[in-house]
Amino acid sequence: MPKAEASENRDSQSPGSDAEAASSTSRASDRPLRSSAFWWFFAGRSISMAGSFMSPVALAFGVLEITDSAGWLSAVTAAALVPMVATMLLGGGIADRHRRDTVLRLTSLGAGLTQAGVAVVLLTHQHPVLLLPLSAVNGVFQGLTTPALRGIVSNLIAGRGLQQASSLLASARNTTRILGPTTAGLLTASVGGGWAIAADSASFLLAAACFARISLPALPPRGENGPTMLGEMREGWQYFRSQPWIWSVTLAFAVFNATNMGFWQILGPVIANDTIGAKGWGLVLSAHGVGALLASAALVKLPLMRRPMTPALSSMALATLPLIILGIGANTLWLAAASFLAGVAAEFFTVVWETVNYTHIPERLLSRVGAHDEFWSSASFPIGQLSAPLLAAAFGTAAVAVTGASVAAAAMLLTSLVPSLRRITISHDEA
Repeated sequence: MPKAEASENRDSQSPGSDAEAASSTSRASDRPLRSSAFWWFFAGRSISMAGSFMSPVALAFGVLEITDSAGWLSAVTAAALVPMVATMLLGGGIADRHRRDTVLRLTSLGAGLTQAGVAVVLLTHQHPVLLLPLSAVNGVFQGLTTPALRGIVSNLIAGRGLQQASSLLASARNTTRILGPTTAGLLTASVGGGWAIAADSASFLLAAACFARISLPALPPRGENGPTMLGEMREGWQYFRSQPWIWSVTLAFAVFNATNMGFWQILGPVIANDTIGAKGWGLVLSAHGVGALLASAALVKLPLMRRPMTPALSSMALATLPLIILGIGANTLWLAAASFLAGVAAEFFTVVWETVNYTHIPERLLSRVGAHDEFWSSASFPIGQLSAPLLAAAFGTAAVAVTGASVAAAAMLLTSLVPSLRRITISHDEA
């Protein structure tokens, strides 16, 4: 939508009926580092992410410790993933209909309690079937959390502070992405995966306490003849499909996630096992995290270009280089360098996309539209993961890796040519 229209929608439709609270928010709304509300959100989100990046390692080894079965591990993982994806669209409707700080408090509390249940099952060596309902409920809470996270930043920060806020959150995410798995590995090796899951549970509960310190203005009362939640969710879908600059990027990432990320997660370890080994693979993954962290830290200070979407999407084509280099059999050093560059490119796109979304999508629709973006781009992950070994058996692992990465790069480059995306602007007075 035109920039003027986006600004008008924000002013006229942002939640708030308490004049004093709104005034207090506006005084610091373009300076995230001076906003106490943002700092509490930043603290809660950072603590939660630290636990979340510990969880996959801890859960994997914890389940294997009590079952010694890859089948059980797959079942527990799927039990969380399917409900998470299934509830994202509902989460978008809830987050745009209710105060997002309240949603985050409740979902963080729920996730903390369910993870505590998982920790008890692992520590007491109960039957693994008990993990399935706990994982499913935890997945529901995660699915409800994601859309609220997409929208709340615009409640706390406005204007030129949006890019800085996105970059600060990205820096925290990338730091915890590097430190979380290592910490989980140390805890799992020393005291067991159950205790690492318990630490993840504590991180959710601490995050809920931090979110409790945020107090957004109350939403305007709804009239008796106001739209239902289903009607509001339909409105979110109609807006999403009416904006080519949004759904074209979502479609591009659906292709990217299937043919690049999906293939990378399955074929990467297979190829690495026969070439660079486990240590080399660990170095490659760490290089990606370091690149992403440095990029997000730099973007806290560096302003984005006025028309950022074409360079951002073009840079994502570079994010396919690691899979190509892995396929052609390059050594660890070249693969690590490509992974570092991919981390930089992916983080640059993330900050651009979040800033553009906050600037151009009406605040009242952010969570619903973001839920569609997350849902449709993530739904292709299982397709790539399931098809990768079948395609590799038919055409060869290297050929599938190179072809998949090339398709993903082409999707990004073609999408960068979409006219509405090329017209998207960010004013340095506002972002």
